[in-house]
Amino acid sequence: RYCHERNLAVNPQGGNTGLVGGSVPVFDEIILSTALMNQIISFDKVSGILVCQAGCVLERLSEYLEEQGFIMPLDLGAKGSCHIGGNVATNAGGLRLLRYGSLRGTVLGLEVVLADGSALDCLTSLRKDNTGYDLKQLFIGSEGTLGVITAVSILCPQKPKAVNVAFLGCQSFAKVLETFTTCRAMLGEILSAYEFMDEKCMELVETHLKLSSPVADSPFYVLIETSGSNSTHDEEKLNSFLERAMASGLVTDGTVATDEKKIKASQCFLSHKSLCVLWSLRERITEALTHEGYVYKYDISLPLGKLYELVTDMRARLGHTAKNVVGYGHLGDGNLHLNITAESYSHSLLDAIEPFVYEWTARYSGSISAEHGLGFKKRHFIHYSKPRQAVLLMQQFKAMLDPKGILNPYKTLPSAP
Repeated sequence: RYCHERNLAVNPQGGNTGLVGGSVPVFDEIILSTALMNQIISFDKVSGILVCQAGCVLERLSEYLEEQGFIMPLDLGAKGSCHIGGNVATNAGGLRLLRYGSLRGTVLGLEVVLADGSALDCLTSLRKDNTGYDLKQLFIGSEGTLGVITAVSILCPQKPKAVNVAFLGCQSFAKVLETFTTCRAMLGEILSAYEFMDEKCMELVETHLKLSSPVADSPFYVLIETSGSNSTHDEEKLNSFLERAMASGLVTDGTVATDEKKIKASQCFLSHKSLCVLWSLRERITEALTHEGYVYKYDISLPLGKLYELVTDMRARLGHTAKNVVGYGHLGDGNLHLNITAESYSHSLLDAIEPFVYEWTARYSGSISAEHGLGFKKRHFIHYSKPRQAVLLMQQFKAMLDPKGILNPYKTLPSAP
């Protein structure tokens, strides 16, 4: 309210782990930190509904819920720093979207402070409420440009009693896709994650972080997680799938682990690793990339058949001007993380990447931001994913809710005409 009365711009900031500059001030904005709003308000063990303040760190929420026999529906590599309010404000996707869906489905209610300082209390804990417009959806993914999220009501699933992870090697991306089709058909309701990475990602993780892959010499790697309520049932289903995948040549090698004990799925499988070790191979790719110098990061959604072609085309386009071009991500929901590294930042290299990467994505009806938002870096590229009328309507929403333009200016939307 103070800032609104004095025409002062405000930059809401949570864990500051975003990749598109959404939480970073551009000029002279006042930073509004949510770090001290870190209280859990309530948790209902019957419904699994958690109500908490926006500044709660995701990992702390996960630890709290696990003690109650539940888990957060969201899991991210940045969970040790990111805030749930920022997760909701950017509609973060993460590792569990395949199983539990997006925050647009699991967030039941929000408390939001509007640009004039008034509080909008839509902090409902109801799963079904068809009274009027679903206003919370306006703020989920709005990146702090329409209001500041101060509290969240979120539906949390029960903690699975049995968790299995398989780490597999595939000889081509076509095999990765075929393995996914077989995986969904045979694992069905217990499949919770299907991640992929190329061999260059694995090379960087091994070189810079000294992690060893249990599977060697594969052009592509797949990490599959299952979670269910019956360990015997789940292991039988997973083993049947792995035997089919090995026998049909979809998978050349792999390893399996559970949360309780290390198991061997087949005589063809080389080794046994713990769950955390196998997940580290995927989650720490971002960390390994930072050792390569400057990293150009792109978060793209594409039809599955086209997912890796962008990496291949980008390698051919950039040649030796880039140090590395790698691809990995959440294949289960069509989300590619394209990363390009160089010794240092180069404007000429950026010109070779953009807008080519966005034009390529638009050509195949993809999204230029799958789960990280637009922030400051991508706001002028929104037209590659949204038609002009949609952008105009967004600008009208912004003008209505924030007529003075004080909330997170220069972010998400291009300047209104």
